[in-house]
Amino acid sequence: MEDSKSGMGLKVALGIALVLFLGTAFYSLNLYKESNKTKKDLTEQKQLVMNDLNAMAKQYDDAISENEVANNNLIEARARIQGLIDSLKISETNVKSLWRYKQKYMSLQKEMDVLLAQNDSLRVENSYLATSLDSTRVRLEERTMFTDSLLIQNTALAEVMENASVLSTIGLKGFGVIERTSGKLIPTERASRTDKIRVCFTVAQNKLVQAGDQELYVQVIDPKNNTLGANEQVVFGDKTINYSIISKFNYENSSLNICEFVTGKGDFEKGRYVVNVFNSKDLVSTSEFTLK
Repeated sequence: MEDSKSGMGLKVALGIALVLFLGTAFYSLNLYKESNKTKKDLTEQKQLVMNDLNAMAKQYDDAISENEVANNNLIEARARIQGLIDSLKISETNVKSLWRYKQKYMSLQKEMDVLLAQNDSLRVENSYLATSLDSTRVRLEERTMFTDSLLIQNTALAEVMENASVLSTIGLKGFGVIERTSGKLIPTERASRTDKIRVCFTVAQNKLVQAGDQELYVQVIDPKNNTLGANEQVVFGDKTINYSIISKFNYENSSLNICEFVTGKGDFEKGRYVVNVFNSKDLVSTSEFTLK
């Protein structure tokens, strides 16, 4: 009788263990499937953003090719999009990063709508100007309205930036320079004559940022995807950034113009260079230039 009870107890224990094992296996399988689905969804979303940016770049290319005289606003906007595309290619695929790129895409989309509308308007004006002298007066009036519109947009942009509690930069530019023995610097587009890369930008006014010593990380990437300058790493949580130089400055809650120099390891390569500025781990500005 006791053997029978013992055997029965053993069967019950084995049954419970089997149920627990099957339950754990089912839960693990579902968790694995959900993880793979999330990764797949994020990858698809990233590709959609990349497709949208490429489509936007194509629209700019078409608009620029239709003009006999290149519109600098369109060219600069096209360069910003290319910089964002390059940054997205090497970015991590996670919800926070993807959301940040979507926000930047929406901002660039609004800018493109305005610029293309203005570009179409200017083409119509140029055609109309050829017909009579009166069209000159019309163009001047519309130019005045266009300038007023830009002033309003810039004022609104400044107000938006003041509401942010982090430093941001505008007017980022990179270019090669020849350094004379006297210390005089001469800009150049020739790789063979370039002694240093000069990176200039403006730290935007932001009264919400605490005054005092601040720093931004400048990254210059050459045509072979090498980080020039110090090429040292800084880690922010789960993100690592290779930087060319740390730009350190005293911030007094007003716009500040900054220029830094980045050196290479030997001769500079011909081709396209990408310049990025990071505030901690966040990309706040990007630009590009070419050495021939």
